[in-house]
Amino acid sequence: MSDSKKSAEISLAAKLEGLLFVATEPVPLTQLGNALDLTPAKLNKVLGELEETLLTRGLRVQSHRGRVQLTTAPELAELIQEFLELDSISRLSPAALEALSIIAYQQPVTRPQVDAIRGVNSDGVMRSLLTKGLIQEGGRAEGPGRPILYATTPEFLQHFGLESLSVLPALDLSEIIKEDVDSELLKS
Repeated sequence: MSDSKKSAEISLAAKLEGLLFVATEPVPLTQLGNALDLTPAKLNKVLGELEETLLTRGLRVQSHRGRVQLTTAPELAELIQEFLELDSISRLSPAALEALSIIAYQQPVTRPQVDAIRGVNSDGVMRSLLTKGLIQEGGRAEGPGRPILYATTPEFLQHFGLESLSVLPALDLSEIIKEDVDSELLKS
């Protein structure tokens, strides 16, 4: 059997899986489309097929900012940690979780914007999140001082077992706003 015949028998989803398997970091969708000679629409269809296939296996496709990679299924985290004799995933303080959630929902966001929402200085928390690789600098904002813009990383998705930012729960501020209004009325 010729090499071209063997290649033709492999599905596009399997070819995509192979490319993602050998990639050492998240791969831009355009690079995958070029490698497989697929249009963006066809590539998205094949990605969907691969994601569906992987649901019954130990791998997942993770998407973040136009890049994709293969990761292990979040359900296997404890087993993999034991197998590799890794320390458990580092715990995040409530302050770090608070800042990280602000960044995840508002990104790209500046440290002063995070400070304004939290009501306290976030320098230490931001440094910690940067060191852990959960956030990254994503450019500079226009305006005085051109403050650094922060965004989440693929490691953030892995840490929380998310496939992409689109699976973050919807933010319902109605209860928070109601509590703020009620507390202001009580002060009056």
